Amino acid sequence: MPRAAELGISIGLLPPGPTNSILDVPGVGVGHATVVRDEALPPAGRGVARTGVTVIDPGGNPFLNPVPAGGAVLNGAGECTGFLSVREWGQAESPVFLTATMQVGRVFDAACELLMAQEPAIGVDDVLLPLVAECDDSFLSDPRRMQVTREDVAAALAAARASAGSAAPPAEGAVGSGTGMSCLGFKGGIGTASRALPTGHTLGVLAMTNFGERERLTVAGVPVGRLLPPPPPAEPVPPRAGSCIVTVITDAPVDAAGCERLARRAGLGLARTGSTAHHGSGEIFLALATGLRAPRGRAPAGRPLVGRDLDPAFAAVVEATEESVLNSLLQATTVTGRDGNVSHALPVDEVVRLLRAAQPF
Repeated sequence: MPRAAELGISIGLLPPGPTNSILDVPGVGVGHATVVRDEALPPAGRGVARTGVTVIDPGGNPFLNPVPAGGAVLNGAGECTGFLSVREWGQAESPVFLTATMQVGRVFDAACELLMAQEPAIGVDDVLLPLVAECDDSFLSDPRRMQVTREDVAAALAAARASAGSAAPPAEGAVGSGTGMSCLGFKGGIGTASRALPTGHTLGVLAMTNFGERERLTVAGVPVGRLLPPPPPAEPVPPRAGSCIVTVITDAPVDAAGCERLARRAGLGLARTGSTAHHGSGEIFLALATGLRAPRGRAPAGRPLVGRDLDPAFAAVVEATEESVLNSLLQATTVTGRDGNVSHALPVDEVVRLLRAAQPF
């Protein structure tokens, strides 16, 4: 399936990076483990699973060399372990792990085990709170079964580290933690985009999208959701409140305070696609910046971008977040899950027709 840029949909003013993905940020990797099964209910089987794990790795060893970081919450009906530590210390000490709501504990445990096995100082010099964030995929996946395993987390982490420097964007749509997610009335999941900054640095975004209602879907300013035919009246539709996790990474010299300001701008990108941050939805944003990275316990060297110098990065977050959401929709395929519930793929040809009618491109 085509991505937004491949359809000629131009979002914002800043140019994208070579892959137009978070992988354009040097050292950053993304990996997925997709869990799909159709089994009998326990004890005979494990039920229906449409779920998984996605890992965003900032590169290097974030425990020994933490990454300046900040976070922001648009609506707090969700969870991200380690979030309070990020806001208190201004550092990220682990990759970012994404999964389903009821799988957070399993992913947290596996992340601790895997990272401790790779770094002997964890639990000796200091303890670790891995960053594990979630969205609710229970419309398509049975949440009463523990569907994710340690092996799934290990596979996603290994794939993330192997993908750094890739000349192609990572898989998007119904993959990894996005397998069971729905967005703005259609199948959502994982989407990513990047922007080149005037300073020569790069900013990338990866979004796990599971929010919003069909009627509010907006593509490049066009109210596509109101123009598309409505779904069949008897068919169950995905809930409008299921959360969205946005991870921003840049190699620009941004400190913790700047990262928090970057994270906050992700909400503007979601709004441009139709989000109103429903009561039951958790919109949680993280921003990491590798440009001022320093050994654990030491102050970073160099001057951070401050004040108006951050304006291009603010714009980059908004643009890349909006495009990431669109890519999550455009790349997703129709998925049938638990109880026969169906999350339909966005009708791409019809969307393109509506866009061309509204604003020829």
